[in-house]
Amino acid sequence: MSTIPFDTHAFYVELVESGLAEKTADALTKAVTKIELAKLEELATKRDISEMKADLQRWTVTVVMGTAILQTTIIAALMLKLTAHI
Repeated sequence: MSTIPFDTHAFYVELVESGLAEKTADALTKAVTKIELAKLEELATKRDISEMKADLQRWTVTVVMGTAILQTTIIAALMLKLTAHI
């Protein structure tokens, strides 16, 4: 996955050129950089996605199999009930 890099130097220069004090521009640049890095850490990796996909597939198979067993049991019980009266 590609991400757009955050150009800290350009951000700093833009702040200073707009009249902000260098010390303030430096502090803001550091704060925004920390925020950007925190956002990157929260992104899902390919491994995270493949693990989630495998879990979802296992869960889906379990639900489908459970439903099939339940339906088969209900049909068998109904057939036994109906044939008992004949």
